[in-house]
Amino acid sequence: MRYFDYLTNEQEQSLFYSPPISFDHTISKELLAYAVGAALYMPATRPTVAEDIVKLASSGLVTVIIDLEDAIGDGEVNVAEQSIVRHLAYLAAYAENEAGGERALPLLFIRVRNPEQLQQLIFQLGSLITMLTGFVFPKFSVENGVEYFEAIADYNSSRGYGAPVLYGMPILESAPIIFRESRVESLMSIKGLLGEYRDYVLNVRIGATDFSSLFGLRRSPDISIYDLTPIRDCMADIINIFGRMDEGYVISGPVWEYFANKGHRVLRPQLRQTPFEDTYGKNGRHLRNNYISSSMDGLIREVILDKENGIVGKTIIHPSHLRPVQALYTVMHEEYVDAMGIVESNDGSRGVFKSEYYNKMNEIKPHLNWAKRILLRSQIYGVLHEQQHFVGLLPENEYTHV
Repeated sequence: MRYFDYLTNEQEQSLFYSPPISFDHTISKELLAYAVGAALYMPATRPTVAEDIVKLASSGLVTVIIDLEDAIGDGEVNVAEQSIVRHLAYLAAYAENEAGGERALPLLFIRVRNPEQLQQLIFQLGSLITMLTGFVFPKFSVENGVEYFEAIADYNSSRGYGAPVLYGMPILESAPIIFRESRVESLMSIKGLLGEYRDYVLNVRIGATDFSSLFGLRRSPDISIYDLTPIRDCMADIINIFGRMDEGYVISGPVWEYFANKGHRVLRPQLRQTPFEDTYGKNGRHLRNNYISSSMDGLIREVILDKENGIVGKTIIHPSHLRPVQALYTVMHEEYVDAMGIVESNDGSRGVFKSEYYNKMNEIKPHLNWAKRILLRSQIYGVLHEQQHFVGLLPENEYTHV
């Protein structure tokens, strides 16, 4: 698969200085962690999960998390587990029988409820498990984490020749992590545990909805998760502990819950009109208005804040979120040439140089880690031409009402 495959060759050439690479779930863990990107949640009980995955894959879907936890009722668990088998069997048949089917399927994950369910599914799925990139572990803690990752490690140690590695993605969302008196001890203990299974930890996910619930909070579409101070403080500590360049992890940001605005907005819209009009002319104004009426301007602002804080990845709950989030992960030409210059100059010959854009100084040692991250992201999401903007990757005639 490849990001932005919905573009024509002409559109891709006009937008990208360096296009995204093709990949699947067998690429290096370092790149795969960045490739997870916008992960669409689907309840396992939804009858058309497999068909929807095939349909959405042609319009940009790259990562799916099939949910067995909060998205289904406690009385639906058995039915949901049976549905998982049917969904994966359908997708396996599609991959085998359709031309290019295997390359077209997105990265597939399952969010389980507990370690026992994980062990049961690994056994129950049999050969279908090779369809998966991994599992997602909710309310992750030291108490349940060893069982989760031992199940993953046991599978990987005995998997068949040529079978891809199976990964785990822990979600940090429980009370000991958000409550100040226990936070640092909990996070440091989790970091130590993950270090023992580092080869199988694809990324670390932040579950801000559960965090917010513990305080009776829910952000409005006018603000970002960074405006909820208890959540912001906890996220800062998660980034501090898990986002360090020495033995750090790719961190995925919290879900954005809104896909339509039926009420009255209080604050001003957060999208400038110029980029939309420059890209699409008069239709750009209509596209911008649709994004604002769907609260998409709040999502876009939050993803920008995620990136500024070193977070790459977002849990999403609606297909209309796919393209905006993915488009924002592309690398601007200015970022790319700065990053390349910094990495190429890391030979001791100089310590600082002027950017090719003549607007900043690039210091090699302080900016080297940033540059390495930019170059990793550029492979997966591509580099835009100098005058291009993420808006060019949004649909011209397919607005947000999916």
